[in-house]
Amino acid sequence: MRRRDFLGTSIAGSAGLLLADTMARAADSTDPVGLVPLGKHLKVCRLGAGTGMRGWNRSTNQTRLGKEKFEALLHHEYDQGVRLFDCADLYGSHPFVGRVLQGKPREGYQIVTKLWVKEGGLPEKERPDADVCIKRFLKELDMEYLDLVQFHCMTSGKWPEELRKQMDILDKLKEQGLVRAHGVSCHSVDALKAAASEPWVDVIHVRINPFKVSTDAAMDEVMPLVKQAHDAGKGIIGMKLNGEGRFTPEQRAESVRFALASGAVDVIIAGFETGAQVDEFKTMFAADLAAAPKKGG
Repeated sequence: MRRRDFLGTSIAGSAGLLLADTMARAADSTDPVGLVPLGKHLKVCRLGAGTGMRGWNRSTNQTRLGKEKFEALLHHEYDQGVRLFDCADLYGSHPFVGRVLQGKPREGYQIVTKLWVKEGGLPEKERPDADVCIKRFLKELDMEYLDLVQFHCMTSGKWPEELRKQMDILDKLKEQGLVRAHGVSCHSVDALKAAASEPWVDVIHVRINPFKVSTDAAMDEVMPLVKQAHDAGKGIIGMKLNGEGRFTPEQRAESVRFALASGAVDVIIAGFETGAQVDEFKTMFAADLAAAPKKGG
């Protein structure tokens, strides 16, 4: 099959090809690894595995575990039903994730990755255009397409003006089937304001927890913008709900309940470093989902 035909078949037919057990979980609103809509273009696992704890210069707590331990962790996450994997060029996690997912049905999991456009953070000084980077990402992951590509760590409120060329390139990659959705990871209120009102944005990564740990501002300033974006049809991924590993189990549960109560957070990303953390978080998340008020209830 020609690559172009393969891409069209893979993406257009993905809803009908998902594994039966994954489809069954999608109907269960209390399943932490069930499928949920993420914006207008994606349906993804509600709980995602982060690969970038303390990430910089293509190194993270996960990659620093070494190949054997990190890939064993990724296998455990997959075995526990996690099907959303959050990567970034900054993390250097593409090859690890790609090796673990080789041979698994491509339509049955989702890949998020992020472009680093700032100075520093990567070994190279150059910042090639998005199409050059995406070509490399696909090779590192050994995959035919990416589910979501975002600009990483946006802080400027003018990022849509500053990155318009790269946004146009990502639009073309979406048309070609190499990228299914695009957006931003926000690390300031100004960047979040811009993302909430920018039509180009499909999905936003937002730092959310009620303790103001590793967040951009107090939640009474952040959450109205999150709801504005969500009401506009943008998908919302919540991050830092564990305070970068600082929270107690009680704080983690409260943080997740806070996100669920907002009604605007679709997906939670957690940067697991051990299999035990995966199991504990999944159990806690399931309990919080079961206790959350149901729409129309």
